[in-house]
Amino acid sequence: MENCGSAVISVIRFLRGHLINHDTPPTPHLARSKPDRPRAGKEPSPRQVLYRPRRTADSRCRLDDADIERECAENRLPTPPGPHPTMNIALLSVALVLSADPEPKSVLLWPAGAPGAKGTEKEDIPSIDVYLPPPDLANGTAVVVCPGGGYRHLALGHEGKEPAAWLNKLGIAAFVLHYRLAPRYRHPTPMLDVQRAIRTVRSRAAEWGVAPSRIGVWGFSAGGHLASTVATHFDSGDPVATDPIDRTDCRPDFAILCYPVITLLPPIAHMGSRKNLLGEDADQKLVESLCNEKQVNSRTPPTFLFHTDTDAGVLPENSVLFYLALKQAKVPAEMHIYSRGPHGVGLATKDPVLATWTARLSDWMKGQGLLSK
Repeated sequence: MENCGSAVISVIRFLRGHLINHDTPPTPHLARSKPDRPRAGKEPSPRQVLYRPRRTADSRCRLDDADIERECAENRLPTPPGPHPTMNIALLSVALVLSADPEPKSVLLWPAGAPGAKGTEKEDIPSIDVYLPPPDLANGTAVVVCPGGGYRHLALGHEGKEPAAWLNKLGIAAFVLHYRLAPRYRHPTPMLDVQRAIRTVRSRAAEWGVAPSRIGVWGFSAGGHLASTVATHFDSGDPVATDPIDRTDCRPDFAILCYPVITLLPPIAHMGSRKNLLGEDADQKLVESLCNEKQVNSRTPPTFLFHTDTDAGVLPENSVLFYLALKQAKVPAEMHIYSRGPHGVGLATKDPVLATWTARLSDWMKGQGLLSK
């Protein structure tokens, strides 16, 4: 980020020189005006004297010092050394584009090839996208994010990249999971992928600035089923495995479940997810083993649940079943069911009511000690 900030400043200086400090007479809308008359008893500031923008018809498209400083602060950029000549919005836009976080690093879960892989195409290669917070914000907590999509596709935008960015702002490292999908892959493949993701993050905790005891899982919809699966189906690793990652514990330390598929039994089950995960005629014992409300025990990690009462895609009873099972097992849990909202809202940033659910989540995480350094 520091290098990126330096590059931004260089671009600002370059464009400033070409847009304002050229040899030809400035155009009227770029010309400097006479300084405002200082108020009685106050000396004018250097910025008032030198760089007061002229009020013109296009002033709504121009930025003054306060605008520049606010944009830089909101985007965690160093403020360019002042005083600042008034800049065109396009100039700051270029700076902000250059300051954008780079694409996340993709890490293969099995560099030598995933177990059970049916080919070498992208869909055969499970991976995690690594989103690390700025070092000055990092608090050591990490979350493996499981996007939804009915075990048939991945909603990598609003249930992957956006949650990762939200976590980074809290100082939390995020790892968005690309798990293998139907119809090419069925159970236990997605479970093996999320277990391996948690093992990978834990085994590389020092490299990524993560505390091994603060690694959670966050799932949406069918990804919520996958997250609840790893929260109820985990092991401490294989002590005799040749791969050191396989010797690592895959139990998540906490779970976040958003409008999750939990049960696979009708009438509450989301049958599309069940079909994609298990096929048409799955054995009844296998089905019940993945009704995750039936698998909760005292070692299931503390869990936060979010749902809406009008979710017709995945019924809110799924969250209720898991919450009641957690309470029966005396596992700390918090659940929020909002009265209105469709399925698949993600962070719900466009809904002023639903958008408050993430504040409830951050409060819960703070109460769990996950935001402290």
